Order: sequence, then C-alpha cells, then structure tokens
Amino acid sequence: MTRSGFAAIIGRPNVGKSTLLNQVVGTKVSITAASPNTTRQAIRGMLTEGDTQIIFVDTPGIHRPRTTLGGRLNDTARAAADGVDVILAIIEAGSAIGPGDRNVLATMLRNARGRQAPLPVVVVNKMDKSGREAVVAQLVAATRAVEEIADELNLGDVIERVEYFPVSAKTGEGTAELIAYVRKAMPESPFLFPEDEVSDVPEAMWVAELVREQLVRKTKQELPHSIHTRVIEFEWPHITVEILVERESQKGMVIGKGGALLKDVGIAARRQLPEGCFLELKVSVEPGWQKRDDTLDRFGY
Repeated sequence: MTRSGFAAIIGRPNVGKSTLLNQVVGTKVSITAASPNTTRQAIRGMLTEGDTQIIFVDTPGIHRPRTTLGGRLNDTARAAADGVDVILAIIEAGSAIGPGDRNVLATMLRNARGRQAPLPVVVVNKMDKSGREAVVAQLVAATRAVEEIADELNLGDVIERVEYFPVSAKTGEGTAELIAYVRKAMPESPFLFPEDEVSDVPEAMWVAELVREQLVRKTKQELPHSIHTRVIEFEWPHITVEILVERESQKGMVIGKGGALLKDVGIAARRQLPEGCFLELKVSVEPGWQKRDDTLDRFGY
C-alpha cells in the first residue's frame, strides 16, 4: 500500500515558504530572495520516501495587492490551498502576529472546515533567529490568534484539529517532526509522480526563474516587482532568456554600467546550470505589464 497527497505552504511574503520547500525536499526547487513576492507560481516539490510521497506546494505570499499581478498572486496562493490534504500556514518566530498573518491563518481555517478538509498546521519558522523563550511565546500567541479568528469566523470546530510546529527552514531544525506528521496525513493512493522526480517545474521555466532570482537579489527597491523573465530560445547548449521591465529607465538599471550587472546575473545563473550551457540574456521593455490583464494572461499568471 502506498500513500500520496498534497501539502500546501501558505504565508505572507518573506516568511520562508520557498526555503522550507527546498529544505524538506532536500534540493533547490523554488528560488529564494529577500524581496517580497519572489515566488509567483505554485511550485511543486516532491518528497518520496518508502511507501509515501508528499507533494509540497510552494505559493506566492498572501498580501495586500497594489497591482493586477498582486491580485492574481493572491488568487494563486488561495487556490493552491484548496483540495489539498494538509495546509501549512507559516508565521515567523521573531515577529508579532499582524494583520497579514491573521489573514493567512483565516485562509487556513476556512479551508480546513468539513470532514474531507485538509489538516491545518501552523508552522512557526525562523526559530534559529529567536531564543527558546521567544519561540514558546510565539506558539502561545499563534494558538491564541487561531482561537480568536476561529471564533470570529464561527469555525470553532476546526480548532481541535490544528497542530503547531516550530522549525528553522534555513537549518532544518524541527523539519523532521513536521515531515513525519505530514506523512501520516497522506491518503492511500498510487504515487502521483515518478519516485525519482523532485519537481514538476518545466526546464525552461526553471532557467528563467534562476535568472529572475539573481536579478531580484542584485536590484533594489521596487525594481524586482517590475521584472519578468522567460526563455525565448532553448536549443541546447544555447539558451536565451528575455528579461522584461516596465520602463526604459529600468532597462539601464538591469543592464548596469557597462553591462556589469547583467554579466554578473548571467554568471551566477549559469553556475546552477549543467556544464557547457551557453546562456544569453536580453532585456526588453513591456510597458506597465503588471497592470495589464492581456499581458498577464500571455505571461501565464
């Protein structure tokens, strides 16, 4: 008998969702950066051990949207938490539970109602940055917040099903216990993906994401939100990635003085690709793409 199912990872931006996915799967599946909303798609990472396969789903950060893209990212995150077997709602150990966290916890509770509903789990992340007392205090605060939100939403029947796990997605501390709990929640099912597969991200999308990751890390302020990357040519070993920005002035910022920034991005991304790959980067302007439905449709958001 085998077991296989889905565990969605939700949370506000920058709480460590992608880092947790990479940690539990054991390899880099989702890009990470300090800028909010680095993750823009629902990214699946598979952990297959023995007779159990867990498909973890990384999601965009749930936030107050300022653009059409932001609204679509929220829709993607909430849709990913529907119809799964476990919902992992992540909050930070060292930060007060604010409106954004409460919104995430409310999403978890709403989706966890009903007999066939997913198991709700609150994950207190970044325990490596906080002392033991702070972590314990946050677990208590999270429990209180869940109870308050459940009472407001008339979801008191869900409270007794909520479990709490302190972890460090960065170091892996506490993740073994979390994985063990999620394993037990997986339903009887044939494996949904091949045993040796760790992600269903298409290769072209993965290359484009590696480039965007480096751009997000090397640019500042609002520019990361204005960047979209896509592969426009894939004839191994030659891969061409187009970088799209919203304004002509942003094009120069991405290229950098004498092309230095773009060169650094290419070098950093190429290090993560198979040896012998020739990666070419091109920069184009797509005016106001974050706010245009037709463009967002074309880009697959």
